[in-house]
Amino acid sequence: MDAEVLKKYSALHPKPAGLTLQYGTAGFRTKAEQLDHVMFRMGLLAVLRSKAVVSTIGVMVTASHNPEEDNGVKLVDPLGEMLHPSWEEYATQLANAEEGELQQIITEICQKAAVNLHEDASVFIGRDTRPSSEKLSRSVIDGISILGGQYHDYGLVTTPQLHYMVCCRNTQGQYGKATLEGYYEKLSKAFTELIKQVNTGSGESQRHLKIDCANGIGALKLLEMKPYFPKEVLIHLYNDGTKEKLNHLCGADFVKVHQKPPRGLDLKPNERCCSFDGDADRIVYYYTDAAGDFHLLDGDKIATLISIFLKELLAKVGQTLKMAVVQTAYANGSSTRYLEETLKVPVHCVKTGVKHLHHKAQEFDVGVYFEANGHGTVLFSKAAENKIRQLAKEEKDDEKREAAKVLENTIDLINQTVGDAISDMLVIEAILVLKGLTVQQWDAVYTDLPNRLRKVQVADRRVIDTTDAERRAVTPSGLQEKIDALVKKHRLSRAFVRPSGTEDVVRIYAEADTQENADALAHEVSLAVYHLAGGKGAPPQP
Repeated sequence: MDAEVLKKYSALHPKPAGLTLQYGTAGFRTKAEQLDHVMFRMGLLAVLRSKAVVSTIGVMVTASHNPEEDNGVKLVDPLGEMLHPSWEEYATQLANAEEGELQQIITEICQKAAVNLHEDASVFIGRDTRPSSEKLSRSVIDGISILGGQYHDYGLVTTPQLHYMVCCRNTQGQYGKATLEGYYEKLSKAFTELIKQVNTGSGESQRHLKIDCANGIGALKLLEMKPYFPKEVLIHLYNDGTKEKLNHLCGADFVKVHQKPPRGLDLKPNERCCSFDGDADRIVYYYTDAAGDFHLLDGDKIATLISIFLKELLAKVGQTLKMAVVQTAYANGSSTRYLEETLKVPVHCVKTGVKHLHHKAQEFDVGVYFEANGHGTVLFSKAAENKIRQLAKEEKDDEKREAAKVLENTIDLINQTVGDAISDMLVIEAILVLKGLTVQQWDAVYTDLPNRLRKVQVADRRVIDTTDAERRAVTPSGLQEKIDALVKKHRLSRAFVRPSGTEDVVRIYAEADTQENADALAHEVSLAVYHLAGGKGAPPQP
């Protein structure tokens, strides 16, 4: 590694004075104009990571559901999973290093992680549609090039597509072809196979789907994918990025948080609609009923629908494959109760953050995980997948073989590397067709408990420490006892608090038997946090 070259190029991507950033679940995210040095350095880090694991690594330039002015970057590990936690630490060190320390920190990373600098390095790059993304991805390429890495720039892709490409490349094509055509072909073939045995006599309206693309990359990729879809799929794209700003008053995050339809989508009663987020790795469904009331089908409802479908198929196949659902504390209590008590599927609760859900889901033959915000997927163990593929080929019993074939196509339709709005949408659409369900019937499987999210500004978020997958507060003393006492005042109620991962706020979640009670509980817990955890500014108002 040439120190002079590093110094020269690093000076072209200077770090703003006094800026410190933390690599979190979503990688780095901040205002786009503050990220040039980070992109250059993540190009460097991707080469080191690639040399360390002797595999292709991905670098995705996106800030997902954040406003258009922001941007961000995250690295993708060899099997399409998120960057290993020990390397998150290296990413943070590298991003925050002063110019003169870069060389030393790179040397330290090489020592700690046993990086052989003589290994070849290969990096795949992708970016979203933000105005700043193209320039920032060129900074990544600068970083890759000065350490002698090879790269392939996929240009505009959804985040899950880049994860898919990386996995395809590192499995030598076993997972699929590492091209956009390969992705479209694999998904559309599996989807077509799934729905072809159904004679959809349920009328045209069944198959019309309105999609809010958050004015992001999802619209471009769905347009490219349209020719691959069977003629039964009638998708109508809204917020396609031609007129409005990315994520502005639209997208999955907006719909989930505000519990109302996005701007730019004309919603008629009982029409099935869904929203992607800005980089197309989250999806939520919704409709309005005849009375004009809005109904949201979030990640919990999606996980439940998929679980019902998979449980039936696994029972038909007659294998003792272990299935479980992984949720976070934000999952609606009704969904947990339905899964455990009615469907008899084990549910595990983990800390917030996709990497925690993904990790837990890997422990089962079939692991379904979704965050309430609509980010999720299904993981099949290698053994389960091999068994299912074998049964689809060799099983003599017709019913078992057919069920195994449906499972096999479902495996091929699901992007197991990461939550993928396009893939999840096709899985949901296929299940609704196969089970002959309307969106209203799906929604009626269980009724969400009314809930409320609040946040309280505090002087230092670190005063709050939690345990039991963030469901109980350990510090400050007295807070959990106070929450327990408040929860006892309402029926079917529960509440928890957790520090934000990015800012000095404490997030509060409360649910109860009525919206009025959920709101009251959220407010009472907010006041407890304000008084016991060093609240800033005026006390929370009801």
